[in-house]
Amino acid sequence: MSATSAQPGSNTSGPEVTNVSQHGFWLLLGDEELFVPFDDFPWFRQAPIGKLVHVEWPSAHHLYWPDLDVDLSVESIRHPEKFPLVSRAAS
Repeated sequence: MSATSAQPGSNTSGPEVTNVSQHGFWLLLGDEELFVPFDDFPWFRQAPIGKLVHVEWPSAHHLYWPDLDVDLSVESIRHPEKFPLVSRAAS
């Protein structure tokens, strides 16, 4: 009896927070690593590490942190200047 594997080309790895600093965190999405600065995304600044690293990638263009109830488009991380409305959460 032989085992079957996943369909070729399917993305089986999820997003991963690879590093956190006082300025923000790095998020690995497939082959791309993005920096998420706390100045642009302040609701992450006081988040416990366990909640910060619990991130879901429900679609190619959307990320969700269920423990923080934060939804972000990947494009807003790549180009925060195109999304001038940022949270006014306490720093």
